[in-house]
Amino acid sequence: MSIQFKTITEIKKLLRENKISHVELIQETLDLINQLSDLNCFITTNDEYALRKAKDLDLSKSNTSISGIPIAHKDLFCTQGTLTTCGSKMLSNFTPPYDATVVSNLENADVINVGKTNMDEFAMGSTTETSFYKPAHNPWKKDYIPGGSSGGSAIAVAAGIVPAATGTDTGGSIRQPAALCGVTGIKPTYGRVSRWGMVAFASSLDQAGPICRTAEDCALILDKMAGFDEKDTTSLDIKAPKFSSKVNAPLGKKTIGIVKEFMTDDVPKDVATTFENSIQTLESIGCKIKTISLPNIIYSVPTYYVIAPAECSSNLSRYDGIKFGHRSKNAQDLESLYINSRTEGFGDEVKRRILIGTYVLSSGYYDAYYKKAQQVRRLIKEDFEKAFKKVDLIMTPTSPSEAFKIGSKGQNDPTQLYLEDLYTISSNLAGLPALSMPHGEINGLPIGLQLIGDYLDEETILNVANIFQKNTDFHNKKPSLEEWL
Repeated sequence: MSIQFKTITEIKKLLRENKISHVELIQETLDLINQLSDLNCFITTNDEYALRKAKDLDLSKSNTSISGIPIAHKDLFCTQGTLTTCGSKMLSNFTPPYDATVVSNLENADVINVGKTNMDEFAMGSTTETSFYKPAHNPWKKDYIPGGSSGGSAIAVAAGIVPAATGTDTGGSIRQPAALCGVTGIKPTYGRVSRWGMVAFASSLDQAGPICRTAEDCALILDKMAGFDEKDTTSLDIKAPKFSSKVNAPLGKKTIGIVKEFMTDDVPKDVATTFENSIQTLESIGCKIKTISLPNIIYSVPTYYVIAPAECSSNLSRYDGIKFGHRSKNAQDLESLYINSRTEGFGDEVKRRILIGTYVLSSGYYDAYYKKAQQVRRLIKEDFEKAFKKVDLIMTPTSPSEAFKIGSKGQNDPTQLYLEDLYTISSNLAGLPALSMPHGEINGLPIGLQLIGDYLDEETILNVANIFQKNTDFHNKKPSLEEWL
C-alpha cells in the first residue's frame, strides 16, 4: 500500500492497523527520494540510520502521536553525525557533533529523519536558486521555482515523499514555498520554537516551523517542536499548549481583518479574484470580514532589508576558514586566508547581504539606517497590536504571484526578488505567528492564502485553517509528477 501523498493521520492509521510496517514505510520513502531525485529537493539522505530506526520501532511498538513518521529537515538544523551544509560551499564539509533542539525534540517523539533538504544558501533567498547544490524544482512544473528558502522541504511534502518537513522563516521562508508548492506551513510566534542548533541568518527574525499537507498535521508536528529551551536565550519561558487538541474545535465567532494597504490595483487580477473567493468561503463558514488599516506595513520590505542583512553580516563573520567551514588552499598569510576562504565559500547573494549589512552598521550610517529601521519595526508591531483589538486574525495573499521559471527574475536586478516576500515579512518583524495554505491555482500552479495571528495565538490560526480545509479541497490537489519519473 503506497504512502505517497498521505497525511500523518492517514499514515498513523495504517501503522496502527498493521497494514504497513515502519520498515516498509521508510523503504518506500527512500525509494521515492531516488525516483524523484531530479527535483533536487534533498542534499543528504539518511538511508542506513532511517531503516535501522524503523526496524527498532517495529520491535518497540512506540506510539506517540507522530512516532514512525518520516520527516525531512531543512539543511540548517544541526544533526549529529550527518552533514549540515546550509546549502553553502562554506559548510559543505561540516558534520555537527550535536543535534539542534528541534531535531532532538522530534527524535524524542520517534519520528524518522530520512534526510536534509535543499535550501537557499544560508536561507538567503525566496526561490531556492542560490543553493550551492543547484536550484530545486517545483514538482508542479519543471524548471519552475518552488519558493524559498525552505524550498526543498516544501517540495518533499508537495511531491508526497514525506508527510512533514521542517523549515525556517526569517521573512516568509516557510510560508512562501508552502504557497508556491501547494502545501501548508506555519511560522510560530518568535521564541515559541527553540533556535538552538539552527544555523543563524538574522537572529531577531529567524523562527522554525513545520511544513505539512494540512493544518491538522502542522499542529501535530508543532506539538513536539515547541517549548522552552534553556539553551536558547530567545526561547519563551511559557508552556506551549497542545496545538492538536483544539485544531478541530468548533469555529465559533471569528472576525478576520483584510489589510486596506494591500488591496490596491497593483495586485494581479488572478491573485485578487482567488483572494475574494476565499473571503466568500470564510464568510460561508461563519467568519466576519472587516477591513483594517496597517499604515506602516508598506515599509516592511525596506525595513527588513536593513535589519536582516545587518544581523546576517554579524552572524556570518564567524566563517573565516579557521575553526570550521571552507578553508582556502590559496592563501599566503592570515589576511589572504580570511579573504579567500570567504570569497570562495560564499555565493553572490550571501556576499551581497553581508556587504549591505556591514554598510548599514558602519560608523556614520548606523543611526541613518539600522536604528531608523528598528524604529519603523516598532511602528509596524504597534499597528498589529491595534488591529488585534478589533479582529481575531488577519488575512492576506501569501505571495504576489504564482511560481515563475527558474532564472526568469532577478538576473539584472537581484533586489527584484526581494518583493516576493511583500506579504510575509511584516509578521517576522512583529514576531507574530502566520500560516500559509493553498487556496487556488493560477496557470496550473498553486497559490497560498496567509493567516496572521496575534502573539502566541497559533491555536486560532490552525483552527481556522483546518476548518477552511474541511470545507475546500485545495490542499488535496497533487502534482502529477509524470515529467519527473
